[in-house]
Amino acid sequence: MALTESNMLALGTVAPNFTLPDTISGSNKSYADIKGTKGTVVIFSCNHCPFVIHVNHELVKIANEYMAKDVGFVVISSNDIENYPLDGPEKMSLVAKVLKYPFPYLYDADQSIAKSYDAACTPDFYIFNKEDKLVYRGRMDGSRPGNDIPVTGADLRSALDAVMLGIDEISPQIPSAGCNIKWK
Repeated sequence: MALTESNMLALGTVAPNFTLPDTISGSNKSYADIKGTKGTVVIFSCNHCPFVIHVNHELVKIANEYMAKDVGFVVISSNDIENYPLDGPEKMSLVAKVLKYPFPYLYDADQSIAKSYDAACTPDFYIFNKEDKLVYRGRMDGSRPGNDIPVTGADLRSALDAVMLGIDEISPQIPSAGCNIKWK
């Protein structure tokens, strides 16, 4: 595993559109399908990354909390499944069901969506306001496997609370860090 930080896509960027297969429902989902009326969270993730595994349970809590407040959530895996078969759609569906993902878990087979978001690592978090403009990109919190900081989701929650209030200037914005996306 190579520790990689977010590329920090430019604030104000309009959310790149996508239509990808959802490994949970079996149907295709677009940005418009998952968009929330108050804001939208797009997360690049995967099954095998220890940084993702470390935060998954808190991510599910945060999503359940904010989806009830009209914030849309989606998780996208863009990893090369030929070399990382644990990240394939069948395994994605299983992980999503076991962890009770309340959001779609989409598969980006050609990696074009990860490239359009300038995604670099897993997990990589992007929050868009109700006008679909990027207002936050960065970490969920300061916890990492082995650093003894509790997983709270503090940074992500703070950014989401700001979005709920219509605040677009969110600070701090500290890059997320995790495994690099496994490019083909």
